[in-house]
Amino acid sequence: MTQNKIIEKMLLLQQKLNDETNGKDWEQGYTKEGKLISFRRCIYMECAELIDSFAWKHWKSITAPTNWDNVRIELVDIWHFILSLTLEEYKNKGIDDKAFIAEELSSVSAFNDFCKEAGEPKEDDIYGIINDIELIIHKCSGFGFDMGELLSAFFTLSMKCGLNLHSLYKAYIGKNVLNKFRQDHGYKEGKYQKIWDGKEDNEILNEILKAQLEFDTIYQELEKLYTQLKR
Repeated sequence: MTQNKIIEKMLLLQQKLNDETNGKDWEQGYTKEGKLISFRRCIYMECAELIDSFAWKHWKSITAPTNWDNVRIELVDIWHFILSLTLEEYKNKGIDDKAFIAEELSSVSAFNDFCKEAGEPKEDDIYGIINDIELIIHKCSGFGFDMGELLSAFFTLSMKCGLNLHSLYKAYIGKNVLNKFRQDHGYKEGKYQKIWDGKEDNEILNEILKAQLEFDTIYQELEKLYTQLKR
């Protein structure tokens, strides 16, 4: 699959998930229940959660190692909302062609580097990484919003955390399945059980992704494990 096709596939999956979760025409800024949608707020709140994945506090757990698997899952959560914001922005310009949008995304600075082999993140880099996370918060919370600058900042941050386009795609597929699974099992209504036998479902997903990539297979494995939990 080409780089553009990978982006296009993620845009299509995000469109489908948002349509199912929020209802048609969610791009107008409201869910089918009439709830206001702010993807920029979603992004910077997820960024705040991502910062808490690092031992940044000078008064607590100062030598705690970074769980880089969790960092990458948090980045994928942010990517879901960036994709959603992108779809919203283009739909409101009258553009719904996912191949065209993918072409636009792949033209931003840092994308070509993002497609190269991922490096290994280092503990010594965490303060620089936190600065990059805060840059994304700034770009989403301030005036003069620029989609290209946000995308470039995200790709740069992801590379520093050991993600490239291909590993982002693999993790995105898994998290997209988990998000659908959550919605199918009462997440929006507050009925979903996020902790599975002492582990958060994100951790369960990470274990499944070591062996699986196909959407339906991942969903079936989640269903099997969740059903066992509920017995």
